[in-house]
Amino acid sequence: MKALVVADEVEERLWTSAVRNHQADLVIGAGDLPYEYLEFLAGALDVPCVFVPGNHDPDLSGYTRYGGLSMKDGFPTEWPGPAGGVNADGRVVDIGGLRFAGLGGSVRYNGGPNQWTQRQQARRARRLVRRAGFRQWRDGRGVDVLLTHAPPRHCGDREDPPHRGFDCLHRTIESLRPKWLLHGHIHPHGEPVPDRVIGGTTVRNVVGHRIMEFQ
Repeated sequence: MKALVVADEVEERLWTSAVRNHQADLVIGAGDLPYEYLEFLAGALDVPCVFVPGNHDPDLSGYTRYGGLSMKDGFPTEWPGPAGGVNADGRVVDIGGLRFAGLGGSVRYNGGPNQWTQRQQARRARRLVRRAGFRQWRDGRGVDVLLTHAPPRHCGDREDPPHRGFDCLHRTIESLRPKWLLHGHIHPHGEPVPDRVIGGTTVRNVVGHRIMEFQ
């Protein structure tokens, strides 16, 4: 399984037919990218797309699918997310042979969409862990990838309020024990960004794009 993993920075050379030069079975988005970009990448490569929203993305909460229609508050409406994309925020989803658990958004700093206080995100994380536990009880499979927008606190984050990581992700990693945590949000600005390891989980900043192989 090869995946094109993207976050935060649109790369113009990927937003052309040249993206087909990349071999990928899946597009993974870690937030703060135009949904049209994700839709184009997945369509050009003819592969599924799984993503979580970032703090600069539109609010996708409250949308459901019923009979092939997108619904909100009981009325048909157009879903603002990427066509065919799977929003993993707060969910456990199986895509392309991998199990994802997702937590989008950043620390709350100005009241915009997809922003959470530390306490709010901790509650969301606990619900996610319960969902993952139920799925594992049912089929014996654990989570392969914890997909987030913001990183864990003190693990590649910054000290300015908008770019602080979430404390609760440490406990989430401990509970889920995924092989990978993939995040965006922290722009390296040309500096090398080494992977970090928490327990047996590799934490990787995927701002820009990465081609990753999963086994």
